Formats: sequence, structure tokens, C-alpha cells
Amino acid sequence: MQLVQKKQKTVAHKRNFGEWLFDAVVLTICLLIFLSIVYPLYFVVIASISNSTLVSTGQVTIFPKDISFFGYSEIFKDQRIWTGYGNTILYTVLGTAVNLLFTLPAAYVLSRQEFRARRFIMFAFVLTLFFGGGLIPTYLLMKDLGLLNTMWVFILPFSVNVYNLIIARSFFESSIPKELYEAAAMDGCSHFRYFGSVVLPLSKAIVSVIGLYYLVAHWNDFFTGLIYIRSNELQPLQIVLRDILLSNQVFSGGAGSGGAAGGYAQQYADQVKYGVIIVSTLPILLVYPFLQKYFDKGVMIGSVKG
Repeated sequence: MQLVQKKQKTVAHKRNFGEWLFDAVVLTICLLIFLSIVYPLYFVVIASISNSTLVSTGQVTIFPKDISFFGYSEIFKDQRIWTGYGNTILYTVLGTAVNLLFTLPAAYVLSRQEFRARRFIMFAFVLTLFFGGGLIPTYLLMKDLGLLNTMWVFILPFSVNVYNLIIARSFFESSIPKELYEAAAMDGCSHFRYFGSVVLPLSKAIVSVIGLYYLVAHWNDFFTGLIYIRSNELQPLQIVLRDILLSNQVFSGGAGSGGAAGGYAQQYADQVKYGVIIVSTLPILLVYPFLQKYFDKGVMIGSVKG
């Protein structure tokens, strides 16, 4: 009996050690992945306040050296940064509102079993995920519609994302009981009122998830401005950031130009570049941790429930 107990303790000890080793390996891998993601951002932060010469020669790795906030002070003086911020905020807020206005009603209609054309319409939507007209035909279409060099090119042509539409439709089909509509219909409730008074209040999770997906997409969108916008007054923040990174300057007569408009010495050019990256990404970095739980819900929407 004692021999059996000793063997059981040995097996338990081995199993516990194996579990401990497995947890240690997983933790190490997760830590390495975390550092590989966080360190580049941390390096940009310390490089934005360190001497550019020390950064370029590899002397800045963990802690900032020769700290200076010259780059940030010059960035906030640049009117293009504030114009880009204003444009991006406008496109993001208005674009997200339009996206939700089109996506949610379309998803509700396509989730109704009694709507006979829903399979054909859904097939037409899904088809666009695999086939597109291409850049040149799309550009010509925007030109014919009169959307070139207007703020509406950021909003109207891309008002529905098919992936988000599928997620919303699946949520309405699986999470909203059919009996609710039957009870509402008996009281004379129309589809419009049922959608606004019953479905939407019960769909706060999906509305939050879809809205966040659209919001992040609009905030990070630079391709639209690069292709369809020529006016500097309409450029989003991401294009302003791109121009600054390419030219290594903020003003049109910036570093190294030698002109009277030149605002920076060459030694501060990289400092300004890193500072612009932080300034442009800071809003999302501050907001995202508070909204992470909604993204987690979005991943689980439509999954198989045990």
C-alpha cells in the first residue's frame, strides 16, 4: 500500500513539474512576443526625446540620452498637424456613423428568413470579397461621381464592409429570438420600429464591435487620401505623417533647406520624425485599452456555444 502511494506521489510530482515547465515555456514565449511588439514603440518614444546623433549611432537603446523636447515643440507649432488631426477626426466620426447607418439595417434585413432575395443579395456582397474592379476603374468611377478631392470620398464609397456585414447578420440571426418579432408584430409593430426599439437596444455588443472596427479603419486610412485627394486642406493625419517622414521636415522649407522658412537644424530632423509618429498614434493608444473588451466580444460573436 505504501509502495502504491509513493508511486502516486511520484507521478503527481512529475505531472506537476511538467505543467510547471509548460507554463514557464508559454510565459517565456509570450514575454518575448510582448517585448518584440512593445520595444519598437518604446524605442520611438525615447528616440523622439533623445539626441538624433546618439540615436543614429546606436547609443540609445534602453534609456533616452541628451533629452530634448524640441521636436514636440516644433510639431505642435505646425498647422498641418492640427489640420490633419481635424480632418481625421471628422472623417472618423462621420464615416463611422455612416458605416453603422448602412451596415446595421442591411444586416438586419439579410437576417430575416422571410426576405426571399436575401441569399442572392448576400452572394453579391460576398462576391466583392474575392473580385474587385481594380485601382484604375475605381479611380475613374470616383471621378465620374464627382468625389475626387472632396471629403466624401472617405465616407460614401466605403460605407459597408462586407466582413462587418456578415458578423452583424450572424449576430442578428443567432442572438435575437424570433419570438420577439412575433410578439411585437401582434401589437402592430413594424419592422422599422422593431429594429429601432427592440433589436438595437439588444445589440449593444455588436454595435460597439462594428463601430470600433470602422473607427480604427478610418483612423488608419491613408490610401484614400493618397490616391483621391490633392488639396492639402483635406489630407488626413496619416498623409501628413507620411509627407513628414518622407521629407524629414515639418514645414515646406524645413531641415537642410537653408531657406528663411527652415525651422529645424538637420540634427533635429529625426527627433521630429519620431515625435510625429507618437503624436499621430497617441489617441488610439490611449483609447484602445479601454475598448479591448469589446474586441474580445467581437472575436466570440458567431462562435459555437457549448
